[in-house]
Amino acid sequence: MASARDWVAGARPRTLPAAIVPVAVGTGVAAGYGRFSPGRAALALFVALALQIGVNYANDYSDGIRGTDTKRVGPLRLTAAGLAPPRQVLAAALASFAAACAAGLVLAALTSWWVILLGAAAVAAAWFYTGGDRPYGYRALGELSVFVFFGLAAVAGTAYVQQGTLSWLALAAAVPVGLLACALLVVNNLRDIPTDSVSGKRTLAVLAGDQRTRQLYGACALAPFAVAVAIAPARPLVLVTLAALPLAVAPVRRVRGGAAGPRLIAVLGQTGRLQLAFGALLTLGLAVRF
Repeated sequence: MASARDWVAGARPRTLPAAIVPVAVGTGVAAGYGRFSPGRAALALFVALALQIGVNYANDYSDGIRGTDTKRVGPLRLTAAGLAPPRQVLAAALASFAAACAAGLVLAALTSWWVILLGAAAVAAAWFYTGGDRPYGYRALGELSVFVFFGLAAVAGTAYVQQGTLSWLALAAAVPVGLLACALLVVNNLRDIPTDSVSGKRTLAVLAGDQRTRQLYGACALAPFAVAVAIAPARPLVLVTLAALPLAVAPVRRVRGGAAGPRLIAVLGQTGRLQLAFGALLTLGLAVRF
């Protein structure tokens, strides 16, 4: 029987920066325009975290019943490890999605009902990543979905519910956030190339191959700094994000140096720290307007 610690591990805490950062950055955009709303920002953060935890449990369930996690190198999976019955893991996923939907309805009532459409699309994307008869995560579309929902939709959506309008700055700021979220998925899929290839899970990493996936990771980890420089004419303080550049050096070197298997678990943690640091600095740079 899974312990409380197992359930926490199954929620994959190291992936939570992918939910926190876009909400923080979107809030920074709103604050820069003088439209910061603590209550709406808190609701957006709750929705993002609940969706992230939900997708993690949903992936655990779907991959587990398909047998693609039988020989896993990465973090604990409850279903594949036999620590929890599949129905319990599914229930945890559905409960997380339900919590996200409940908070999303409140946010929609406070802002605009079209937010419901965005939330429904996010839940569908979370489930069909590995769920359903034709999961798109098995067809090399995972990175695209992550960029859209953990970058564009999350940042712009968070800014919108506070500002009441969609600004170009929110879309621009979403690009580096989406790229760093993709970096997390890329390194995760790089680690799993051997097992995914055997199980028939055709991720982008499997199709691109080991070397090109390593190059893609480097691009996703470093390009955000170039985007920040491009945004600087509108918000000069955004250049403070360059202070996070040293945090990108170690993981990029490890990946380019051929790190594989368990060694990439450490890279996942380093990427999460990079994402948090970059996101915090970007939020500051966007919130302060000269």
